[in-house]
Formats: sequence, C-alpha cells, structure tokens
Amino acid sequence: MTHHDVTPTPSSEARPQTDVETTPEVGTDAGPVSPLAPGEKPSIGRVLRDQRKVILVAVGMVVADFWILIQLGEWTLAGCIAGGIVLGLLNHLYTEYWLLKLLATGEQPTRRSLTMSTITRLAVLSVVAVGCAVAFWPAGIGLLLGLAVFRLIALVMTTIPLLKELKAQ
Repeated sequence: MTHHDVTPTPSSEARPQTDVETTPEVGTDAGPVSPLAPGEKPSIGRVLRDQRKVILVAVGMVVADFWILIQLGEWTLAGCIAGGIVLGLLNHLYTEYWLLKLLATGEQPTRRSLTMSTITRLAVLSVVAVGCAVAFWPAGIGLLLGLAVFRLIALVMTTIPLLKELKAQ
C-alpha cells in the first residue's frame, strides 16, 4: 500500500531537497573550479602556477635539445630550436594570461575583438619567428621547428584534461 500525498513536515520544509552528488561545489574535486577566486585579479604568477607542467615540459625540451645537438657540434641549431621553444612558451603563457583577464572581466567578448587580438598576437609571433629564421639561416629553420613542436605538445597537454572532463560528464 503506497501513499502518494505526502504532506511536508516542518523539518523537511526548512531543508532544501538537493542531491549531494549533483551539486557542484567550487574549489573541490567534485565539481567545477572557478578560474579565479572572488576578488582575485589575474596575474602572471597565477598563470605561471597554472601552467607549471607546460613550463616543465618546455624546460625539458630545451635541455634535451642542447644535450643532443651540442654533442653533434650544432650550437647554432641548438640555440635556434631552443629559441623556438621559448617563443612558443611565451606565446602560450601570454594566451593563457589574456584568457584569464577575459574571464575575470565577466564580459562577453565580441567576435571582432577575439579575432583582432588573435591576429595581432600571431602576426607578432610570425614576424619574430621568420625574422630570426632568416637571420640565422640555415640553422634558423630550427626556430620554426622548435616553435611547431612545442605548439603541438602544448596543444596535446591542453586537450587531454578537457577530454577527460568531457568523458566524466
């Protein structure tokens, strides 16, 4: 025998009915984490902390680059590849800082502002990279190689956590 009309008791009225497993909590592993704490301003220090794995990978790549190429007597090529990795890291960190500032404002960016910012950043990056590649030719092509390889690795390192999060949902 089941009874469908349930009158609420005073104790159940005072307590909201929530499912603990589906309620997101900011700052815990159970739910989404806020990009910035309330009142926290975007900073380069925050970006460096958030991107420490990418920075460590870049440092490892530079060390491996010099370790291998110096033994082969290719100092200029080693420096150019390392320059490309550093240029890629700076581009990555600047992009993350820009996104953090954008999220902190809470404003909805226009398509035009996003496009112009991206084109400007990539144009500066391209001019510097191609200029260095031409200045140090033929070893300068290593700068473009270092930039491309770092960008690919940074993209994979950024995509994997997003895919894991999507799979968990």
